[in-house]
Amino acid sequence: MEPMSVRIGHILRDKGIISQDILQKALDTLKRDTNKNNSHGARRLQQILIEDFMVDRHKIYSAIAQMYAFKEINLRADTVDDIQLDFIRKALDGCSDAVRQKLLQKCVLPFRPHESSAKILTVIAADPLDREIPFLLRDLPYKQIEIAYSPKEHLEELIDRVMVFKNEFLQQIEVSLQSIEGIEEDDAQIDEAALDAEINRSMLTNLIEGALVEAVRKGASDVHVLPKEGNVTEFFFRVDGKLQMWHALSSVKPESVTAVIKDRSINIDRFNRNIAQDGYIQRKIDNHHIRFRVSVLPIAGAEVQRKFESVVIRVLDDRKVITDFDRLGLQKRAKEDFMKAIQKPQGMIMLTGPTGSGKSTTLIAALHAIMDPSKNVVSVEQPVEYLIRGARQIKLGPKLDFDSALRSVLRHDPDIVMVGEIRDLKSAEIAVSLANTGHITFTTLHTNDAPSAVARLYMLGVEPFLIANAINLVMAQRLVRKLCETCKQRATKIDVALARYLGFTDDEIKNTAFYQPVGCDKCFEGYKGRQSIVEPLLFTPSIRKMILGSKDYIDDEMIRQEALANGMLTLQASGRERIKEGVTTIEEIASATTEL
Repeated sequence: MEPMSVRIGHILRDKGIISQDILQKALDTLKRDTNKNNSHGARRLQQILIEDFMVDRHKIYSAIAQMYAFKEINLRADTVDDIQLDFIRKALDGCSDAVRQKLLQKCVLPFRPHESSAKILTVIAADPLDREIPFLLRDLPYKQIEIAYSPKEHLEELIDRVMVFKNEFLQQIEVSLQSIEGIEEDDAQIDEAALDAEINRSMLTNLIEGALVEAVRKGASDVHVLPKEGNVTEFFFRVDGKLQMWHALSSVKPESVTAVIKDRSINIDRFNRNIAQDGYIQRKIDNHHIRFRVSVLPIAGAEVQRKFESVVIRVLDDRKVITDFDRLGLQKRAKEDFMKAIQKPQGMIMLTGPTGSGKSTTLIAALHAIMDPSKNVVSVEQPVEYLIRGARQIKLGPKLDFDSALRSVLRHDPDIVMVGEIRDLKSAEIAVSLANTGHITFTTLHTNDAPSAVARLYMLGVEPFLIANAINLVMAQRLVRKLCETCKQRATKIDVALARYLGFTDDEIKNTAFYQPVGCDKCFEGYKGRQSIVEPLLFTPSIRKMILGSKDYIDDEMIRQEALANGMLTLQASGRERIKEGVTTIEEIASATTEL
């Protein structure tokens, strides 16, 4: 066994990052891997700790950086301006395509010339011990390199900025399509041959592929393709929860655009334009496998003879999955209550909120906080959006539907179960049964706030005694846009009535520094990124007793008042804290919350 691995393991143990038990198990795994692979291709100790034992990656590599005296560069504190971005781009352009792809894959970037000499290149890497780095950079015009460590997630964000996609297709598309003659169709059908001719003679395929690439690089969650009258097709990206116009195409019929997308999608019939269809696309973009979920719906238009279809493409980028629970940024009380709930040996943890409120992200991070190789983690989701390393995600299909899979989970000897969504009485009863029979169960439900989730389960038909005994915590969640740190400004005037509506007292209004969006080249309308606000309802003995005493109905207002007396943070109270932190605005919190 490599002495360096043992030394690293002892350092990590001494710093309290891992226990002696985990260290010994990891060393045993390393020994088996080394013997199996004859050291060639075997994983290193740090990789085993991250992949098999879910140890925080940054804590491991930060300790390694200190151990080997690598400088650690905090990219969020060390502002990367346009000049520096240009330097990184030019340095990468000086590498061959194969080397550039490998550098991006390994999260290694030529960062800047060294402070002491222009002949020395400072390189930032997610793994400063990677022995291949000097060989990859040997063609650059520097006599030597100094390797520094930066967290992988920070490097990935920087790579997204460096590799901003300049869509060359948009510069040519309109010119290329001007020469295409219109297609005539009668009321009964579309001329498929003419449609194929239009597609083949145009740059539509390039445009669609370019849209997928740019959506990934811009961090969009969805691409909307909307047909309009007059042969107009509009493309929108949803970034930070808001739709932004990306491109409007006016030289090609919308049916042609939809046909190209459907041709590239698996499980979608291009020629059926009268039903809703769901499929998917897979692409390798910037050396990462990206999945796109495609939804097609027929829609009405003013030109009744046209076969218009709306297309929404969900971008499923596994790099966005948060596995470190601390990175969710939950407020102190919410985090304490959540950790208390998930560390119990059994019970249900339920996330509530509308579509796009970050429920799945929170659930996956919570799963990673408690899962390890000694636990059997099973998930039933429809559809599976993100792959969870270490979990058995049941694959649903025509012969195995959601309810059947859920009923089979109990026979699969699980320790932890994730039920994608409670949608009816059957799924509710099975999820509650799992929580009451010795399993930690994670699930989601669509309600406006945490207390009303209890009433919703009762209205679905679940008995009060089952609800009271099954649930550990219900947490309502919303996502609000964060102010851009580069351009935000302190507000000189605020809407006092709106602030009071959100629960601010006059003293708080007087003593709080409110901020407003401005807008710059690094953000959209003064906002960049999103942050959660949460309402965690921890089931205390008094709340369980209140539910057990329910007869004809469950009074969610009484539950809310009891929870507030126990210190529960409401969505608006959570939002007020975000405003006081200077993270967001009163307008954002007001638009995301409703006092019920």
